[in-house]
Amino acid sequence: MLKGFKDFLMRGNVIDLAVAVVIGTAFTVIVTAFTDSLIQPLINALGGSDAANGLGFRILGDNEATFVDIGNVISAVINFLLIAAVVYFLFVLPLRKVQERRRRGEESGPAEPTDVELLAEIRDLLREQRVKE
Repeated sequence: MLKGFKDFLMRGNVIDLAVAVVIGTAFTVIVTAFTDSLIQPLINALGGSDAANGLGFRILGDNEATFVDIGNVISAVINFLLIAAVVYFLFVLPLRKVQERRRRGEESGPAEPTDVELLAEIRDLLREQRVKE
């Protein structure tokens, strides 16, 4: 039972999907807090034409809603780069090493069904279809 589950996990894009979900939920909060609390104030300290709002400028000087916040864009890019680095070094790189060992034959991969198992499965499916008719 556990071997079948391991085979399922190591097949196709299941690992890629799991990585995306985990990274999207767990690391986004941490990285956002890091950039909002540490990086954003440093970027805002650089100032601009409106030092109260941080790095950016107003398109219309008297309208607060026209402030173009360049600091937030820089912060979002840093968020993306940090999350991408975590995904790559903690998930993608180790998985590639496992796949490389499998290619070299050092570690066994997911078990492929034999011809007999496939034929038995086809027979059972055909039998089920006959019963339904």
